[in-house]
Amino acid sequence: MAREQALLSTEIVNRGVEPSGPDAGSPTFSVRVRRRLPDFLQSVNLKYVRLGYHYLISHGVYLATIPVIVLVCGAEVGSLSRDELWRKVWGEATYDLATVLAFLAVLAFTISVYIMSRPRPVYLIDFACYKPADELKVSKAEFIDLARKSGKFDEDSLAFQSRLLAKSGIGDESYMPRCVFEPGTNCATMKEGRAEASAAMFAALDELFDKCRVRPKDVGVLVVNCSLFNPTPSLSAMIVNHYKMRGNILSYNLGGMGCSAGVIAVDLARDMLQASGAGLAVVVSTEAVSFTWYAGKRRSMLIPNAFFRAGCAAVLLSNRRRDFHRAKYQLEHIVRTHKGADDRSFRSVYQEEDKQRIKGLSISRDLVEVGGHALKTNITTLGPLVLPFSEQILFFAGVLFRHLFPSKTSAPPPPSADGDASAAAPYIPDFKRAFEHFCMHAASRDVLEHLQGNLGLRDGDLEASRAALHRFGNTSSSSIWYELAYLEAKGRVRRGDRVWQLAFGSGFKCNSAVWRAVRRVRRPARSPWLDCVEQYPARMNA
Repeated sequence: MAREQALLSTEIVNRGVEPSGPDAGSPTFSVRVRRRLPDFLQSVNLKYVRLGYHYLISHGVYLATIPVIVLVCGAEVGSLSRDELWRKVWGEATYDLATVLAFLAVLAFTISVYIMSRPRPVYLIDFACYKPADELKVSKAEFIDLARKSGKFDEDSLAFQSRLLAKSGIGDESYMPRCVFEPGTNCATMKEGRAEASAAMFAALDELFDKCRVRPKDVGVLVVNCSLFNPTPSLSAMIVNHYKMRGNILSYNLGGMGCSAGVIAVDLARDMLQASGAGLAVVVSTEAVSFTWYAGKRRSMLIPNAFFRAGCAAVLLSNRRRDFHRAKYQLEHIVRTHKGADDRSFRSVYQEEDKQRIKGLSISRDLVEVGGHALKTNITTLGPLVLPFSEQILFFAGVLFRHLFPSKTSAPPPPSADGDASAAAPYIPDFKRAFEHFCMHAASRDVLEHLQGNLGLRDGDLEASRAALHRFGNTSSSSIWYELAYLEAKGRVRRGDRVWQLAFGSGFKCNSAVWRAVRRVRRPARSPWLDCVEQYPARMNA
């Protein structure tokens, strides 16, 4: 019970003056209870720490035996003088040509097998983000005005959406398809969905192919992810048909996987490149806003209306070694976490109909809490792969102490001499020492603030996420690419920098991708940020 209460926060809301009854003329108040993001670094499951180290030392037998062999050989050689070593190698040994050739053949075979068995690195050559036409821009005030004119909402629903927009962190230049505001029409039609998806995907792909100077027929793997709009033929088939791609292309269409599907699509493309040797892979991440639009009264299903906006990203990956010199990034790690076995996590984001049989996406009150647990698991697994050794020692020592001596850590810590009650708090790893850049899924302003507090990040670390949310809104699985485009437009990505992309979505899933810049990324000539990047971060704080 105490742990449940720790996840709740209360807010006293002034509801005005009582109009009638025995309390007429007196002020009225209500208490609003909210769930907070759990402090997921205060309680860490050793199972996921062990899983992270399992990924790190999957070839631990080599790490353990090779140093021993080197040490023994070094000690043996070091005990001999130069003359004795020469005599042992050439004076006491007898060789014939067959022995030498056999030895060289075995050595060459062993090296070849080792090189061929290693997975090829996967490079990100370039990516493109869709920028919709200016006539699709919708300010917050215009959003409410158009929603009212559509006749689909009552005043209570409009007021609720207005409050959500006011604290969402979204600015006045995000993009919405106009069909959702058409009076008396159902915008969730196959025709509108195909039109919206094709406009976004083809614009992003046209820019990508042009920037990379790649023909569509050169692509061997195509992965498309869109959570809610899944027509037949699929979106991947629409792309193959539009660009007349080759007949043996390996195409995949991921549906219903939420805002974290962009990282899942990259993971699938990486596996297919390594398994098939296809050479080039394209990943397209998008969402059809018209299929998330809800025209009813249920508040949990009105939330997506206020946050989701139009967007799309197309990414070109390669596992050809000759592409290293023109690539921007190399993929280092992908860590995926799935909490679907838990019923609350599974139901936290759920597509269903309300009592009037109006279809929409329902957001549970438990979303923040279950999202925090998924984040905790993902970050705990990722930590051993990316954190410096000194941070791992401090973090692991703190976790081990809390598990060995739970009685000393279960009670609230006493305040220190200077009044700081966090003196006995567990050690939180400094992820700023592992990454130079952070691309956290731009879900909402509140979620970003909780992430910043729990991970101990600075305001500048989440500048890209907040800027993407302000300028483009929550673009679902493509949001992490708008954030990376922001960093490039600012000219901040240098050679050797590591970028952490973290996204979460329905299921409930949390996924991380780690990229390392193989060269300095100069300010691109084409970017959705070029006309406004100089106005950030000041613009989102205005």
